[in-house]
Amino acid sequence: MLISIASGKGGTGKTTLALLLATAYSNITLVDCDVEEPNCHLFLQPEWQNPSREVTITIPHVNSSLCNGCGTCSAVCLFNAFAISGKTALLFDELCHSCGGCLLACPKDAISEEQKNIGTLMIGRAAAHPGIHLVSGVLQVGTPSAVPLIKKMKQETANLTGDVLLDCPPGTSCSMVTAVKDSNFCILVTEPTPFGRHDLELAMNITRLLQIPTGVVINKSDAATGDEIIEALCESRQIPVLAKIPHSLSFARQYAAGHISDEFRTVSSSIWNQLKTERGTTK
Repeated sequence: MLISIASGKGGTGKTTLALLLATAYSNITLVDCDVEEPNCHLFLQPEWQNPSREVTITIPHVNSSLCNGCGTCSAVCLFNAFAISGKTALLFDELCHSCGGCLLACPKDAISEEQKNIGTLMIGRAAAHPGIHLVSGVLQVGTPSAVPLIKKMKQETANLTGDVLLDCPPGTSCSMVTAVKDSNFCILVTEPTPFGRHDLELAMNITRLLQIPTGVVINKSDAATGDEIIEALCESRQIPVLAKIPHSLSFARQYAAGHISDEFRTVSSSIWNQLKTERGTTK
């Protein structure tokens, strides 16, 4: 079962929930798709397989001796990755989406392809919590899109047996959509505040558009003042609230020290049981 854990914004607790679920289970793969700021490895202390792998994308290379600056490449590029300066084409590779259209269109065969490194992919076994298989990635600073790296990380899980947890990037941008896409179930983590409700609604729109069964976990739950606005939204969308995680100073202190406390073991077990029901099994 491919289970994505997402949130409408950062800092709501999706990584915390991903780690809680991973450490409450055995023989599971956790994919840290938050490649701009991966941090699952800080808690799991993995023994990385060596060497790590570079992830590349294909970008155009302009042969200035063949290019006459006709502008065909600029005309076909939907992402404005080319500009014409005098009699040559200039490529802004940060804007390139690797579609290859310029290569096909160039009448002078002045464009070829080359590889550009965008990040690193690492795979390891968690030393701190045996039984967890961790896939992590680090996006190279300045790279505008994490989508190719996240796709590569998800490909690593394609032939695995057992459940896979995806700790998704924050927000509802292309990176989040790429991570969540094709999930069997998505858990949206939120906080019981007006801002949390707003961002949760955006994330719900994404999972509805992708037709992914969805549940919600309310982090920093406060039954006295805030949960009602989240519960009302979930009821209106017919999305179940899977669990509530209350404030806990002791949990926060251990988390800040790099440890996953057993304090919410019953919460994670309850969520797993609901996921198994979703999957239609009883094991």
